[in-house]
Amino acid sequence: MEVSQETQVTSIPRIGEKAPNFKAATTQGEIKFPEDYSGSWVILFSHPADFTPVCTSEFMTFASMEEQFAKANCKLVGLSVDGLYSHIAWLRTIKEKIEYKGMKNVEVKFPLIEDITMEVAKKYGMIQPGESSTKAVRAVFFIDPKGIIRTIIYYPLSLGRNFDELYRVVIALQTADAFSVATPADWRPGDDVIVPPAGSCGVAQSRMEGKEEMKCYDWFFCTKKLDKDKVLSTILKK
Repeated sequence: MEVSQETQVTSIPRIGEKAPNFKAATTQGEIKFPEDYSGSWVILFSHPADFTPVCTSEFMTFASMEEQFAKANCKLVGLSVDGLYSHIAWLRTIKEKIEYKGMKNVEVKFPLIEDITMEVAKKYGMIQPGESSTKAVRAVFFIDPKGIIRTIIYYPLSLGRNFDELYRVVIALQTADAFSVATPADWRPGDDVIVPPAGSCGVAQSRMEGKEEMKCYDWFFCTKKLDKDKVLSTILKK
């Protein structure tokens, strides 16, 4: 049975899967993704179009925070379905003319992918026909140093992203990996973390080998202190 184009489902890579690979031209030269980023965390994100106001505010924010992300061993890669010359002209305009929340003369140094054919956008499910069939939505993929997708966040065209949250996700994912814990709602470095369920408090405590002070409210909910300086010194590059 033949499936009409209208009924085809947009495929979206899933958390825990390998990030789909591609080769693409960018404002910083050609990249092979995710191979070129092996050993680093990466945020791959899409925006609907160049020369649009919400996207401009986002790119200025990402560029202003690039060093902050870099200290957490996280690189940034942007994408829209516009061409390279449009990207270059837009980024030049941002640097020369736009001021937002005290940010001005902002130079975007991370790569912005040219994706006129929408090949990459479709691989990552960034084209959501119900929202737009010609523009990418605001997708964010967090990819770990082994090239595995760890978190996915989608925003509609009209909604700018929360950058405090994007940075928090990077730190929380690395904290979970480094200390074998989970992070509760609204977690920030210095807050208590969750010790994964172990069947009973006694088993959970034995797993900690008495090295960490732990508080158990029931067999499924145990927390422990995790010092902010310890978290940041483990994750952030000096």
